[in-house]
Amino acid sequence: MQSGFPDPAPLLPAAGLEYAHLMSLDAMVEDTAHLLEIWVTGWAACRGYGIRRVGRFPAALRADTTGEWEYFAHDPSDAEFAALAVATAEVPARILTILTNDAARYTSLARQQGLNVTSASQTMMIVDMETQDSEDPWLSDDDLALVSSIANGVHHAVVSAGEEVAASGRVFVVGQTAIFDKIVTEPGFKRRGLGSFIMRALAAQAFEHDVETGLLLASLDGQKLYSHLGWRTVCQVLMLSASDEGSDLSVG
Repeated sequence: MQSGFPDPAPLLPAAGLEYAHLMSLDAMVEDTAHLLEIWVTGWAACRGYGIRRVGRFPAALRADTTGEWEYFAHDPSDAEFAALAVATAEVPARILTILTNDAARYTSLARQQGLNVTSASQTMMIVDMETQDSEDPWLSDDDLALVSSIANGVHHAVVSAGEEVAASGRVFVVGQTAIFDKIVTEPGFKRRGLGSFIMRALAAQAFEHDVETGLLLASLDGQKLYSHLGWRTVCQVLMLSASDEGSDLSVG
């Protein structure tokens, strides 16, 4: 079946990307489509993904996982959704991710198009970076050590216990927005405040740039942590696929 889209074109920075800092946080939340463009750019950079545009929507090639395209859209029309669904269903490993505050509508449309909801618990979250600590955090446990690094513009923070990784994360700056990704605390090190520590360590690195806003996608567990750190919810995230398999974008 034909998707109804032309061949993918390179994804250029969203118009006005460099001016996002001039907008209030409330205004940025209202322009979720623009936030999605910023987030895809930073998330793909964090993971080394190639990005393209399919119609007016961004897409990323998940080379390290499915090896297939993932399409992204904020509140597409019924016709746009149908075209995206056809393109997604062409290959079971493809994913269609919808950002919306009307999950019921897109769940219904997905069923009509033969797609399954593989994840519905994630949210996009945003924060004013002025509310975040710009100082390097301090580890109170002498058995743990922090290593911060940067590679290809991506800042990394890793907390280790000897040779064992306890927690990790990364951040990439797009314009004046810091995109946080893969904030992970390993099972044996949970309930020790390492998620908050990693976020503070990454924020300190992000402040090496002129950042004003933070952006991420959060799992159900992550939402509790980020809310405690002052982050607010922008919208819900639905992941759809012709298969029954799926994972949270925040870590998977």
